[in-house]
Amino acid sequence: MESSRKNRSLHIDAEALSTLALVQAGLISPVIGLMGEEEAKRVNKTKIYKGVLFPFAFILAPRGKRNHEVLASAAKSEVLDLICNGSKVGKIIVDETFIIDPKERLLNIYGTVDHSHPGVRNTLSRLGDLAVSGEYSVEYPIIPDSIKRVKSMIQSTGAVKVSAMMLAANPINRAHERLIRETLSSSDMLVIFLRKPFTSDGLRFDIRYNALSIFVDHYLPKNKVIIVPFENTYIFAGYNELVLDALLAKNYGCSELVVGKNHAGLGLYYDKNRINTIFDNFQNLNISIRIVDEYVYCDICKTLVNDQTCPHGRHHHIHYHSNSIMKLIQCGIIPPTILVRKEASASILTALFPNRFENLQEMHYSIMPGSGLLEQRSEEQFYIKLMELYQTTALT
Repeated sequence: MESSRKNRSLHIDAEALSTLALVQAGLISPVIGLMGEEEAKRVNKTKIYKGVLFPFAFILAPRGKRNHEVLASAAKSEVLDLICNGSKVGKIIVDETFIIDPKERLLNIYGTVDHSHPGVRNTLSRLGDLAVSGEYSVEYPIIPDSIKRVKSMIQSTGAVKVSAMMLAANPINRAHERLIRETLSSSDMLVIFLRKPFTSDGLRFDIRYNALSIFVDHYLPKNKVIIVPFENTYIFAGYNELVLDALLAKNYGCSELVVGKNHAGLGLYYDKNRINTIFDNFQNLNISIRIVDEYVYCDICKTLVNDQTCPHGRHHHIHYHSNSIMKLIQCGIIPPTILVRKEASASILTALFPNRFENLQEMHYSIMPGSGLLEQRSEEQFYIKLMELYQTTALT
């Protein structure tokens, strides 16, 4: 969509565009638009918006000299074109502009202004000191498409209990698989929101999506699980992340959000011999929150367990720490299948190390069992067969 010459421009980045689109689509309801100065101050103080908990004001304050000049001189009812990466993506009708304190904004979102915090650093680099409110519209097709797909599956399956979970799956591991299966066993349908951050962190989104899709498509019942790309913008960062996750899941049509007990934002604490969480203060979210134990592999039980089902000590447990598994993968090492399903590992390694092997076909026929027929083999098939050889134990 080409920019209109008659309107002045306000330049925003893809992260701001995505966040505006989420709110426009009603996915962060009851917030459905940008807040004005007085409303923003009230929300920042009370953490309540229209009777529902909302941790900080929803505002638009893009950084940049040109943006500051435009906002400083903007008149009420003036139409500004919203520009992202050189293209017009929407417009806003100015209601008011007002000064904000970037440090206060950071404190409301992250609970800190420490520049060593990656979220603080990223947000500070894109946050200005002038905010604008007013009616706006943006074009961002991925979000309406995701809403349509989820609603279509709910209607076609007649699902009543729809569970949701937010996953990074960086990478998808056996503990993720167990959590997904356990959730699905007590639900009619599961929506997996696969986080898609705007900063580089671990595996590319397409690699994680493909690996997760292999598990969903081949090892789970059909038409009971849907993967939704979840663009993890700055508002979902910090200690308020789970509250906004719950709002998003509810507005997608989910009735339950499943959260791991080891989630950094959960905030477990004990009070009067009762386990409490951040959600105990948010009774008006209108979505059930289910907190599940961390899964580990016990080398005595020979299966995945949790603290409630395993009598053996922690020294017998293998933990599914994503960072450690990622270090193996980044070095090109195939993770043991007890950690990551072989098909997922093959998909990830093939994407990260394309054309890794010279004379792949010769290697395949030299060291792999086969049908005797000459067939072209892919790198992904080679990894799978190699992992099967690793599992051969007849000579041990």
